[in-house]
Amino acid sequence: MSDVKRYIVAPDEDGIRLDRWFKIHLPQVTFAYLNKLTRTGQIRVQGGRAKTSTRLQADQELRVPPLMFDTRPADAPRGDVKPLTKDEADLFQSMIIFEDKDLYVLNKPPGFAVQGGSKTFQHLDGLLMGLAKKSGERPLLVHRLDRDTSGVIVVAKRRSIASALGKLFATRAVKKTYWAVVKGVPKPPQGRIDVPLLKDQGPDGDRVRAGDKNDEKAQHAITYFAVVDQAPPITAWVSLKPVTGRQHQLRAHMAYIGHPILGDEKYDGNANMPEGISKKLHLHARRIVFPHPREGVVDVSAELPAHMRETWGAFGFDPDRYETDVE
Repeated sequence: MSDVKRYIVAPDEDGIRLDRWFKIHLPQVTFAYLNKLTRTGQIRVQGGRAKTSTRLQADQELRVPPLMFDTRPADAPRGDVKPLTKDEADLFQSMIIFEDKDLYVLNKPPGFAVQGGSKTFQHLDGLLMGLAKKSGERPLLVHRLDRDTSGVIVVAKRRSIASALGKLFATRAVKKTYWAVVKGVPKPPQGRIDVPLLKDQGPDGDRVRAGDKNDEKAQHAITYFAVVDQAPPITAWVSLKPVTGRQHQLRAHMAYIGHPILGDEKYDGNANMPEGISKKLHLHARRIVFPHPREGVVDVSAELPAHMRETWGAFGFDPDRYETDVE
C-alpha cells in the first residue's frame, strides 16, 4: 500500500512498549483503535505481527497502515495549528503546578478531556498543539486521565523527554496516589486488589469488568487501597495506589469489592447518592513521584477540585490533618 507509513525506532526509545510509542508519536490513535490494528495484524514490527505490549528495539522498522485521520508526528510542523487564544492560554496556565525546562505537571480539572473525540471540541492535547513552536516541536502528553478524573498529569516539553518519561511510566519507577470517596466503608480497611480486567462494551460506552486470570484477553491489574477516614455506614475516603495502569482500573476495582466511587456512572457509583453530595466523579490523582529524566526527583501534589472539597467538608474529612498519613 502506498499510504503505509514506516518509522524507525530511535536509539533513545529502545525498550519502549508499542502502545507507549504510539502515545508519543501518534497520540491521535486511541488504545482501542491500536488494539484493533494489532489484533488484525495491520501493525508490523520488522515485518512480524506485534501486540500493544511488544517491546520495541532501537533501529527496528515499524509499519503503520493508512489511518482514518492525520498521522503526521505529534510534533511535526502544522500550518493549520493556531496559537492559543487568551482564554485558552489562561486556562493552561491555571493548570500548571510544576514547571521546569523539560516538563510540566498539571492539575487537570474534572470534566476536561485529555484528548479529542466525538463531540469533544476542547481538550488538553488541543491546548498543547497551540503551544507548538515554529519548528513544529510542541509539548507532548506522557500519560492520560479519564475525562472526569481530576488531578496530576505530566506533559513533556519535547519528544526526547517524552520518550524518557514514557520508559519510566512503563516501569514501577513512577508512584501515583489517588484520593477517592466511595460508597460504604471497605472492610478490612486496607488491602490489595489483584483482579485482571477485560474490556467490555456497555450501553454507556467503553468500560471494563473483572476477568479470569486464565483468560489471555484479561489484563493483569493490581491496586492497593487504604481507608483514610470514614463516615459510616455511608461513605469513606480512601487512598488508592495503582501498581498497573489499566483503563478505569481504580473505578472497576473499587466497584468489584463492593465500594464504587461516588458519582461513577459507569460502575454504579451514582446510585443512591447521599443527599446534597455532588454527582460528579469523586476520583482525584492527588500525587505523583518519579525520577526526573535529568536528575533528582519530581514530587508534586494537586489540590482537590471544588466538588470534592465540598464533599470533604460535608463529611468532616480534613485533607490537611491526614496529609502525612495518606501520601
